[in-house]
Amino acid sequence: MRRKTYLRLVERQEEQARRHLDEVRGIYKEMRGYKHDFHHHLQALKGQLEAGEADRALRYIQQLDQQLQSVDSLLKTGNITVDAIFSPKLAKARAERIAVTVQAQVPEELALTDVELSVLLGNLLDNAVEACREAAGEPFIRILLRMKGTMLYFHMLNSAGKKKPKRGFLFSTGKAGFHGFGLYRAQAIVKEHGGWCKFNSEDGAFSSEFLIPAMERKAE
Repeated sequence: MRRKTYLRLVERQEEQARRHLDEVRGIYKEMRGYKHDFHHHLQALKGQLEAGEADRALRYIQQLDQQLQSVDSLLKTGNITVDAIFSPKLAKARAERIAVTVQAQVPEELALTDVELSVLLGNLLDNAVEACREAAGEPFIRILLRMKGTMLYFHMLNSAGKKKPKRGFLFSTGKAGFHGFGLYRAQAIVKEHGGWCKFNSEDGAFSSEFLIPAMERKAE
């Protein structure tokens, strides 16, 4: 890949990651707003019901329910950036009838930047959803994300179509360019931090795994 093309793609991905994180942080602010306004909502409903305006109170509840649906699917891992990356992508996967299971517990502070986390985890999740669309049978995504000492460990198994041929480190796909570049960027970030990663393609399944330094070692 020519250097100018590579740098342009990196810049494009990082800008998309920043924009995505800003959008989901807005949802978190909205959630805090709901908590702050909860008393006012109760008072408004109480007043409507005491005035005998049951239909109006029902419409009020329906409006609140519609607004809360946008934040109801937020994942809570302990790290707001990881939550911001996972939540909309997994909600999208579930909307496509993909069975999603997640075990994730992450510290609030990590040595990785928000953009690095977004590019790393976001690319792998996007690839998993895409692979599920090619799968026969019931599509699924299973994710494990946790700390091993100072290292962040990630393992994901997802349904897929037929086994993909490997080209060097990466796998060829029917999607030109960007899909393969996403895996390449994920690998690059892991390697930059001195970690390791492994991808494996089989008929019907694809697995992604990495271990990356993510916390400072405590002085003895």
